[in-house]
Amino acid sequence: MSQLRVAIMGGSGYTGGELIRLLLFHPQIELVQVASSSHTGQYVHSVHPNLRKLCMLRFCHPDDLTSCNTLFLCLPHGVSSQDIEHYRKIADRVIDLSADFRLRSAALYQRWYGSPHSRPDLLAEAIYGLPELHREELLEATFVSGTGCMATAAILGLAPLYRSGIVNTTIPLVVEAKVGSSAAGATPGAGSHHPDRSGAVRSFQPTGHRHTAELLQELGNISGGELQQPIAFSATAIELVRGVLITAHVFVRESLDERMLWRIYREAYQREPFIRLVKERNGVYRYPEPKILVGSNFCDIGFEYDAGQQRVVVMAALDNLMKGAAGNSVQVLNSMYGWDETLGLTFPGLHPM
Repeated sequence: MSQLRVAIMGGSGYTGGELIRLLLFHPQIELVQVASSSHTGQYVHSVHPNLRKLCMLRFCHPDDLTSCNTLFLCLPHGVSSQDIEHYRKIADRVIDLSADFRLRSAALYQRWYGSPHSRPDLLAEAIYGLPELHREELLEATFVSGTGCMATAAILGLAPLYRSGIVNTTIPLVVEAKVGSSAAGATPGAGSHHPDRSGAVRSFQPTGHRHTAELLQELGNISGGELQQPIAFSATAIELVRGVLITAHVFVRESLDERMLWRIYREAYQREPFIRLVKERNGVYRYPEPKILVGSNFCDIGFEYDAGQQRVVVMAALDNLMKGAAGNSVQVLNSMYGWDETLGLTFPGLHPM
């Protein structure tokens, strides 16, 4: 079988760099073009120095993208939706890592993004790109959205509980997400300036975070309809460069024990290549820890049960640039073509780090 011709639009950011790194070592992929309007003509490794001697491509201008089998869009919010028809003419299949097409409902989009969607006619067509939830749909898909990094961790951590029907949806779901600085992107800002960021544990969106919409959509789908349960989602910036850790508090309908929780999670994830259940009795790493996931496509999930409150505390960790973005999109690519989902994604992370 000949290699798949793949291109990237917007390859100069952190997610684009990770995507280039992964695709260079994917056995079924030929990376043919990487486009960047701000770095046109420069070598890719001049922006992504870890790729020296590994990638001799130069960034092309976006107008010079030619036809390919699959095109990845790594663009700022609101950009890809303006030219999506053009991108879909270039490639047989498009994977858009931005937030533009993550939501199926135009009303939900307007509620959480504060403006009408520019292409509401396409929202129902794009598949939400989380293989653990949408594997069968991805196999036939030609247009797939990315997923929010914090939303990915929360949805994967919570999905088994909602699928089991044990969640008491009359009580709000509380989710606290801690995220590293790379989630803010490669463009410098006051919040990423090193003297300000160093040592910081900073609440940056205690209410109203847009990733809440993805939880409403996906947990609602799992539950069999639109989720009416209130979700209290907060986001905190921490000093990590890479990593997401979510801690969610879920109240259940009836008393249960940890054996039942183990059964729920094992049935959901025992065959998933990138989900690991982390719940040890002893040791430093007895719960999910983002630090040991850097560079890997794993999502580690753990839980504890508080019998006195009928509350399950769910913890989920991932690398926001990998399972939260570029790695997950390569897993999506593998799913779309019916390949082994682990192709190009077997790096286990580093320890110590």
